[in-house]
Amino acid sequence: MDATLKTPKTLQEAIVYFSDPALTFEYAKRYRWPSGEIACPRCQKAKHSFIKTRRIWFCYVCKKQFTLKVGTIMEDSPITLDKWMMAFWMLSNCKNGISSYELAKAIGIHQESAWFMLQRIREVLKGKPTGKKLGGGSGSEVEADETFVGGRMKNMHKDRKLRYQQAGGQFGGKAVVQGILDRELREVRAKVVPNIKRETLQNEVLNNVKYGSSVYTDDAVGYDKLHYRFVHDVVNHAVTYVNGRVHTNGLENFWSLLKRTLRGTYVAVEPFHLDRYVDEQVFRFNNRKNKTDADRFALAMSQVAGKRLTYSELTGKDQSPRSPTTGAGETQIPF
Repeated sequence: MDATLKTPKTLQEAIVYFSDPALTFEYAKRYRWPSGEIACPRCQKAKHSFIKTRRIWFCYVCKKQFTLKVGTIMEDSPITLDKWMMAFWMLSNCKNGISSYELAKAIGIHQESAWFMLQRIREVLKGKPTGKKLGGGSGSEVEADETFVGGRMKNMHKDRKLRYQQAGGQFGGKAVVQGILDRELREVRAKVVPNIKRETLQNEVLNNVKYGSSVYTDDAVGYDKLHYRFVHDVVNHAVTYVNGRVHTNGLENFWSLLKRTLRGTYVAVEPFHLDRYVDEQVFRFNNRKNKTDADRFALAMSQVAGKRLTYSELTGKDQSPRSPTTGAGETQIPF
């Protein structure tokens, strides 16, 4: 990366810094290609020329143009790079998230565009699976717990309540989110699960925690066979919430942050999209210690390549076939 490029440390500095299109382009480019070797995102070849006046490249191998956005989560977006940068900064660092209405007002775009923009950024914040399991170290402790997310059925409008009932909604119309926390790493993993059956809950623990680790849960029946593979201790919340080292208060803290975000900022989240909001909160939680706002922003920007989320994929609705992506559709407004 170019060491001469300044890294903004606050939102105010970022706004000023990214108001310069040339600096914004160079900053985004160094995260798009951190090695400094620019390669065509289609053929992965480095034989190309750069058209400086339009800030696009022409690949001599596949004979096509490509912009900095091609091959990233921003592909086919007419929204300029400076606005993308601001959205990345705010979603990465605002403790309780930022709504699409607030973002639209802040950067001057339509609310629908801001919502789509935020969902694509959440896809980036999710990161890529590492395959590394939690726990396993000497004295390492892992918590596992689940929570229910959603409004109370008695408070729902009759149309919404009927929709849940017709869909066979369980748990009073609430979705189930399961989380696993490694106390030593201070890393949490969470996802929406279909139910609280033993098979569902224990499979997540088996897939994410090293065998032999100390696992702490509440006395839910879904965790009652974990002692076959783990050192399993249980806390009965009907009696106490803490029994020495045995408790799930770390995850309870994460649940409180998640629900504060959902209730206070996003207000109404469809279960279909809930996983992305959980990923957003997981990113901020796992990167809250020993990291500055600039560090979290840089981490998010470093993950933009190789990801794509179309509107039809996001909404689950079929749309008319899109024209093939060429990367040239953005060149009229390269930023």
